[in-house]
Amino acid sequence: MGSGTLVRSLMQAGLIDEFLFTIAPLVLGEGHRLFPERGPYVALTLVEAKPSTTEVIIATYRLAS
Repeated sequence: MGSGTLVRSLMQAGLIDEFLFTIAPLVLGEGHRLFPERGPYVALTLVEAKPSTTEVIIATYRLAS
């Protein structure tokens, strides 16, 4: 649904002001990280969180001011 590489590039350029995450209750154990372990700290504020009918949480975060 999106490219982690693109998101990281846009974050570095300061072009993202809001994130929409879909969080599924599934643990896979491996994969690519959206946010690098080493990098600038990005403070986010939860704006809204809604559960879907399929147990997925839809969360909206904005950059904290």
